[in-house]
Amino acid sequence: MFVNAFGKLGQWRSKGKLERPSIRRSKLLSRFPSWPALTISGLFDLIASEFPERPAVLTSDSSITYREAQSMSRRWASGLIGLGLKAGEHVAIVMANYPEFPIMKLAIARAGCVSVPINYLLQYDEMRYVLEQSKSKTLIGMSQHRGRDYTSDFDRLRSSLPDLEHIFVLHQNGSESAEFRSISDLACVATAASDAELLKREARTSASSVSDIVYTSGTTGRPKGAMLTHDNILRAAFSSALTRSFEDGRRILFALPMYHVFGYVECWVAALFVGGSIIPQTIFDPTEMLGIAQKLDATDIVCVPMMTQALIEQARMRRFHSETLLSVFNSGGVNLPSVWADIRDVLGAKEIHTAYGMTETTASVMCTWTEDDAEILLNSNGRYKFAGPAGDGAIGGLIAQYRVAEPETGQELPFGCDGELQVRGPVVTQGYFEKPEETDAAFTADGWFRSGDIGRLSEGGHLKLTGRLKETYRCGGEMVMPREIEDLLINYPGIAQVFAVGVPDPKMGEVGCLCIVPIDGAMPIVDDIIAHCAARLARFKIPKYGVLLKPMDVPLTATGRPQKFKLTELAIERLSQLS
Repeated sequence: MFVNAFGKLGQWRSKGKLERPSIRRSKLLSRFPSWPALTISGLFDLIASEFPERPAVLTSDSSITYREAQSMSRRWASGLIGLGLKAGEHVAIVMANYPEFPIMKLAIARAGCVSVPINYLLQYDEMRYVLEQSKSKTLIGMSQHRGRDYTSDFDRLRSSLPDLEHIFVLHQNGSESAEFRSISDLACVATAASDAELLKREARTSASSVSDIVYTSGTTGRPKGAMLTHDNILRAAFSSALTRSFEDGRRILFALPMYHVFGYVECWVAALFVGGSIIPQTIFDPTEMLGIAQKLDATDIVCVPMMTQALIEQARMRRFHSETLLSVFNSGGVNLPSVWADIRDVLGAKEIHTAYGMTETTASVMCTWTEDDAEILLNSNGRYKFAGPAGDGAIGGLIAQYRVAEPETGQELPFGCDGELQVRGPVVTQGYFEKPEETDAAFTADGWFRSGDIGRLSEGGHLKLTGRLKETYRCGGEMVMPREIEDLLINYPGIAQVFAVGVPDPKMGEVGCLCIVPIDGAMPIVDDIIAHCAARLARFKIPKYGVLLKPMDVPLTATGRPQKFKLTELAIERLSQLS
């Protein structure tokens, strides 16, 4: 059984009862002495049987207990079966961090179906591609969010995708739509027969079954759906809870979207292992988040650097103080060197973590340990995570093992040398959904996944990310695929060539910059080109800058291919001249 180290949650500081990280880890390990071959819903039911009245999902004005979430997810799962969904069929979700999101994910898992979480910032054409490529039969969405009417998009999707058989919508703020059934109607579809089938599916679905297809930006072409199993997700989540030494009943506050593995695996699923709660935010508002942290006794805040910096600035202005905030997990972008001291001094967190991972590794696979000092936070992206029973004996009891390879030859490099980071282990995706060529290209002949990132490993197991082979960049925590932007502009009037690169930005980490080679005699207007992108791309993909280049300015390889890393350097130089 779990033992609450705090007595009453949230009083560890005033009573001085915080246990050492090693003791907290020991308690979690004693709870799971061997690895359970469970599905995600199976783990949830295990925890719900012990802590039925604990809150699973909290908002500023409501609480859903483990018992309530279990009951709701079972009714929705039975409803999905009642609709005629077969085991293994795909259910897409287009939803912000509303409490219904994690419960719907549980329902899909119970029904033996596969979740396809979709970035709700995508525009219609982008969303349509993911729905079609994933072969989703059912769509669970929200009616509106931040002024956008999603039902109009859903109506167009329904007309253009004949395989999309069902659409259910979460109606917020009393909004209703006669065009689409409400999520609550799913429970009405359930029957005694679907209830009986649900029991069979829960028993038949295995830990090795695919649970999620998560779309990730690739280096070329369209997004690819990384297939993740229940076991991938649970091993990654458990190792995070263990490495970050979760206390019993941890309360995790975050605005990271749960369509990403960062928000879903590192927050929701990881919290389950200690009977914890999540406090998901539908939008990021630093003032609101700090107030909720105090009101709901959050013990952990998980964020990307852009969010962390905004929280620090707001906390400094309002002289923020929380008796319960223990930990901040800040990862997923470029940090100012001062951020780690500010997290401790301004936000008041005693324990700070950063990490490295990607969708294809299910979540983080390298993470700083709770005991690590500021020097490690400043100079690494983490080290091998504690794994306990989730580890694989074939790779030294780890959930993932890295090697560094020379990018051109594939030769393994020694410690301290920069090269491509390659990874293997039980949290690595089995491949991309219906993308055999991309899957083959992503793995070496001996089965290691090519991350496309450049970094080095120390003998002590620390990883330092130093660059990218791949061309993607990260804007405000979201991965951007330059090829998608370039394809959009390939026929734009007056443009001979265009290259999208990421350049540093103090707020967003990186933002897009267009390197434009005009047709002879043409003078394309950069602002017009950016406006063209804004009308067709998700907000985080819209380039912020553009520079005009001559053909001879474009750096090329010996085989005539543009060198993106040199283009990035050139763009930074040109932008500095303009400022």
